[in-house]
Amino acid sequence: MTGFDRDAVGLKIGIFLFVLFFLLGTGLWVGLALMGVAYMGMIGFTPRNPGSSMSITIWSSASSWTLTSLPLFIWMGEILYRTRLSEDMFKGLAPWLSRFPGGLLHTNVVGCTVFAAVSGSSAATLTTVGKMSIPELRKRGYPEFMIIGTLAGAATLGLMIPPSLTLIVYGVTVQESITSLFMAGVIPGLVLAGLFMAYIAGWSVLRKDQAPAPEPHMSFTAKLRSSVLLIPVIALILVVIGSMYLGLATATEAAAFGVIGALVLAGLQGSLSRRAFLESLFGATRTSAMIAMILMGASFLTLAMGFTGVPRALAGLIADMGLSPVALIVALTLFYIVIGMFLDGISAVVLTMAIIEPMVRAAGIDLLWFGIFIVVVVEMAQITPPVGFNLFVLQGMTRHDMGYIARTALPMFLIMLLMVAILVLFPGLVTWLPDMVQATQ
Repeated sequence: MTGFDRDAVGLKIGIFLFVLFFLLGTGLWVGLALMGVAYMGMIGFTPRNPGSSMSITIWSSASSWTLTSLPLFIWMGEILYRTRLSEDMFKGLAPWLSRFPGGLLHTNVVGCTVFAAVSGSSAATLTTVGKMSIPELRKRGYPEFMIIGTLAGAATLGLMIPPSLTLIVYGVTVQESITSLFMAGVIPGLVLAGLFMAYIAGWSVLRKDQAPAPEPHMSFTAKLRSSVLLIPVIALILVVIGSMYLGLATATEAAAFGVIGALVLAGLQGSLSRRAFLESLFGATRTSAMIAMILMGASFLTLAMGFTGVPRALAGLIADMGLSPVALIVALTLFYIVIGMFLDGISAVVLTMAIIEPMVRAAGIDLLWFGIFIVVVVEMAQITPPVGFNLFVLQGMTRHDMGYIARTALPMFLIMLLMVAILVLFPGLVTWLPDMVQATQ
């Protein structure tokens, strides 16, 4: 079973894939499972020393300069989560959204959109906005299924609105520009947020009996006074995204600006205690280490998969089938929905790219566009049982049954499917902004 043997290729590939899904199914850390399976693959399909191959591959992936932006963006989100900046953001948004059809439910969507622009993490966005909005919306009599469902769906915007951790991981995996991916995610992210808000408005019109009484009227001057609370977060967004848009900073440099900006703002506000600082640092370290281990295992698995010949065979099979790019996207959407039921988003991306990337290239699909498509389908994975990460977070926050939370999130899942169709019909939504930024530089 060691070294390459043409007669035993089918058997070895079967064992290889069985062990992969077995280890993932046992609950072993994803990074370790990927490394273990890749080690087996190297033994079974090549005479090369698996130990030296593993050390070289892991070091190459872990020492990527592009990857430096990941822990910095995570730390920036942790600082905001543990200080009063996020609470002030909610207070500043509420007066402007209360007169919309659907009322303060829109704070879930707009709050998640704004916080996603300085966080990059779906879980951090969900926890931060949910901690503020759930008690307030309950107190005002909004239906529980709408509070939970809109929050579960809107929090996934943390994966698309830049800075997005998933886009960083995708960019590193397929060697695509992180800054271009960030720019590509802006317009689709805003369109998806608009679809979520349209759903809330539609619900309020069709189910007027379930909507609570409108909020008391506020004068324009009072609204402006409350908007002062939004200035720190908006300034941080402009620093992070504006520096990349204007070509003044790379994604990594913008992340460093974001961390410094978050620390300065929290310090000026007086909410950056020693405990909050240390907790933000430890939280960012834990999350970054988890993602780094998954990426290391995935890079080694990608090397091993190359020796098995599975990616080349699948890419050739797709080419022989003559599927159109649209038919391939439909097939991949179904594939990622199923995968997303059992793997978290980042694991799904790094685990499958070794196989999927050659297919996508062979079909002539733009990798920039495909990155945004991947993010949308991975967003679906965040709210699909049994391993929907956002569902677990919401269950911990609300103590509701997992099945109930999944049912409330179903309309948001369908809206994301609609978003995939919109991306296929209007690919310019993804490519227009990166092309314009490139042209101005």
